[in-house]
Amino acid sequence: MATAKKAPAKKVAAKKAAPAKKVAAKKAAPAKKAAPAKKAAPAKKAVPAKKVVAKKVAAKKAPAKKRTPNAAFMKAMTPSAALAAVIGNTAVPRTEVVSKMWTYIKKHGLQDKVNKRNINADDKLKAVFGKAQVTMFELAGLIGKHLS
Repeated sequence: MATAKKAPAKKVAAKKAAPAKKVAAKKAAPAKKAAPAKKAAPAKKAVPAKKVVAKKVAAKKAPAKKRTPNAAFMKAMTPSAALAAVIGNTAVPRTEVVSKMWTYIKKHGLQDKVNKRNINADDKLKAVFGKAQVTMFELAGLIGKHLS
């Protein structure tokens, strides 16, 4: 019995909704004919206005807060004996250690000729790296083990 009661209710709702859609469709049809002529002109004017606003927003974001260096990277650290043979045995920050390593690598031509991301170790660098060839991405991690 419950299904019998629901079925007529759905039919009634469907009948009521159908005429409303037809009326809306009839009213919308005349509006669509007039709308394209009006929308074409304002659309061209609105596009440049949006571009100008975007440029102004980008210009406002440009003066950002200056980046401050991390104190942990600036702390002077003592290199191990193996690393000291390459960069010297004075205490220097991590950033300087990496910089001195690259200076040594370029001075001695240890960068791989085919793949520039690889570093071919000589006798001094083998003591630091522990292998014959490393990538530049491994460099900082391997150096960190030799600093205290």
